[in-house]
Amino acid sequence: MRIDLVTLFPAMFAGVFGSSIIGRAVQRGIIDIHYTDFRDYATDKHHHVDDTPCGGGAGMVLKPEPMYAAVRDIYGKTAAYAE
Repeated sequence: MRIDLVTLFPAMFAGVFGSSIIGRAVQRGIIDIHYTDFRDYATDKHHHVDDTPCGGGAGMVLKPEPMYAAVRDIYGKTAAYAE
């Protein structure tokens, strides 16, 4: 079973999943976990993936473009998703 995680912090998940029951499943080849940092799909030179909310207000929101590009790339590389 293949699991793809799209995240800003792939190293955080690798540590958690490496030392749990999920880690044992990975070692036995039952599951295969792939981590994708969607910051790699940002188009500006500083790799920004967040922006101010439309209409103003406090906080930040994630841009949809880098997330869409990351998911589209995963679908393109993985034959299992083509079925």
